[in-house]
Amino acid sequence: MADTPLFPVTTVGSWPRSTSLIRALRAKQNGEMSDSEFNRLADQEVISCIRSQEEAGVDIVTDGEQRRDNFYSYVVDKLAGMQLMKVSDLLDYANDRARMEEVLRALDVPAFAIKSPIVVDKLGKKEGLSLDELAFMKEQTDRQIKIPIPGPYMLTRSSWFEGLSDKVYESAEELSKDVVAILREEVLALRDMGCDFIQFDEPILSQTVFGEESTETFMCAALPQRRDPTEELEFAVRLMNETMEGISGIRTGVHVCRGNWSRKEDVLLVGNYGPMLPHLMQMNIDQLVLECATPRAGEMEVFKEYTNEKEIGLGVVNPRTDEIEPVEDIVARVRDILQYFSPDKVYLNPDCGFGTFAERNVNTPEIAEKKLQAMSEAAVILRAEFG
Repeated sequence: MADTPLFPVTTVGSWPRSTSLIRALRAKQNGEMSDSEFNRLADQEVISCIRSQEEAGVDIVTDGEQRRDNFYSYVVDKLAGMQLMKVSDLLDYANDRARMEEVLRALDVPAFAIKSPIVVDKLGKKEGLSLDELAFMKEQTDRQIKIPIPGPYMLTRSSWFEGLSDKVYESAEELSKDVVAILREEVLALRDMGCDFIQFDEPILSQTVFGEESTETFMCAALPQRRDPTEELEFAVRLMNETMEGISGIRTGVHVCRGNWSRKEDVLLVGNYGPMLPHLMQMNIDQLVLECATPRAGEMEVFKEYTNEKEIGLGVVNPRTDEIEPVEDIVARVRDILQYFSPDKVYLNPDCGFGTFAERNVNTPEIAEKKLQAMSEAAVILRAEFG
């Protein structure tokens, strides 16, 4: 395993999928292509993604989530009791279809393209959620490896849908017990296989804090039945800590952003991390992987009272723009956060992935690689200054 330098450069996870890979993914989902045929193509796409990161100077690489439909829906292939459903399919079960359609239009969400894993039977494990991804990556790179997996709150809330899931689990809380058990087993297996970093994705935590009370988010159809935001955050903390209880020997992080499905910044959530930080700091994880590169993230002063309590994966480039951030701007952003975190606790990453949803890439591989290269150049400057 490679050593970790100061200001390690990494990604949040996803990489743009090629048109041929998307076609193959759809063919596999429709039963028109075998898993082995799909994986032969996906293997090459993963290798290309890894090489792009290596050439850009990334220290901790991912496989770009190339085998996944999106960062959480892929679990339908790994777990029994789930069905992959388009948002347009879920509209048939919505309490207020007209309102949900209106919200989707306002949020610039393609209801036909984005899919969610919905629990329709007793949840059970077929195979590891990401063990095959890690095994293949270890054959392809000697750099440190990050594996992103859905966080326990995300997986619970996104997959429990009233009218479908409640035929099996009376509530999301009941479902969460099986979710936590599955994720605990996954974390232990990834650690024992030599994974360096597990990132729990919990993007809908932003929705609980910054979303309108009546907004029905496409990633989490259960949120209209949510409790007070504070109770939801406490629920998320409890599930994370139950997942990680007694586990050590692996670096972990939780990723929270404000949406990455559209290039229209005005449809994405706005607000600083202040309301979330008291809860995020209670999570038994090492690092907060946060969106910090856009004005929507608010002021960094909110970290003042939590100085050095955790590591920070600092979002320093916007994955949704064509502009390549100037290296000096990235350096300045990092210097700003060093008021609250020591250099050995700061990692550099984009705000979010470059291809969160398979059919909704927010950028191209060429621009993604240039943005990572700018981050790596900034890290070199920072290491010389603070090393």
